[in-house]
Amino acid sequence: MEYSIDKLARLAGVSTRTLRYYDQIGLLKPVGTSRAGCRLYGAEEVDLLQQILFYRALDLPLAEIARIVQADDFDRRQALESHLAALRARQTQTKLLIETVQKTLLSLEGGAKMSDTEKFEAFKARMVRENEEAYGAETRAKYGDAAMEESNARMLGLSRADYGRFQALEAEIRHDLEQAVRAGERPTSDAGRSIVEKHREWLCYTWPQYSAEAHKGLTQGYVQDARFTAYYDRNVAGCAKFLQDAVLFFA
Repeated sequence: MEYSIDKLARLAGVSTRTLRYYDQIGLLKPVGTSRAGCRLYGAEEVDLLQQILFYRALDLPLAEIARIVQADDFDRRQALESHLAALRARQTQTKLLIETVQKTLLSLEGGAKMSDTEKFEAFKARMVRENEEAYGAETRAKYGDAAMEESNARMLGLSRADYGRFQALEAEIRHDLEQAVRAGERPTSDAGRSIVEKHREWLCYTWPQYSAEAHKGLTQGYVQDARFTAYYDRNVAGCAKFLQDAVLFFA
């Protein structure tokens, strides 16, 4: 079955202007045109539009969507499974946020006070949201939606004790990095090994599974991205580079 641009727009709930733009940037080309010059779309184009709209719902930029769906190894079934996992994780996260906001409103209105545990859950949810706003788009583009959503779900699922260890590790890593750089230690030293082990432990609180290659890629990003470099180097210059070199050697 073929659809005109007007019919496909109504079917998908998008504007004809959006479909024309997708055609213009090469994201969704029509299968042909009618005698009157109207764009026509077939079954493959309908399926592709569905994929595009799934990715748009997950806030991926159009350039990244194009890279994904136009890849030679693009697998529609695998993509749908990834969408499903991401949406389920987002559903869990949204449910927790709704419950936290409802409890906070009740507390403000004179109802039952929020326990420390409930406030802690709200704090974790805020951290996830802020991380999404700051780094979500690029992280999803690099590692995929499912990985990002699972990482968020793992953060929200941390116990109070685990979250305390997670925060303590982050502080220890920065302290150890600054001491090592000040002392002129080499990244290949025992100090470097200890920092790498702590950094790996810290990552494993939110990573679904550990990968040495992903660990290396992440710390290389710390050096390449000025925001991360500024975070690690804010007291002592060279900490981000030390961490990268230590991970490249030991991971």
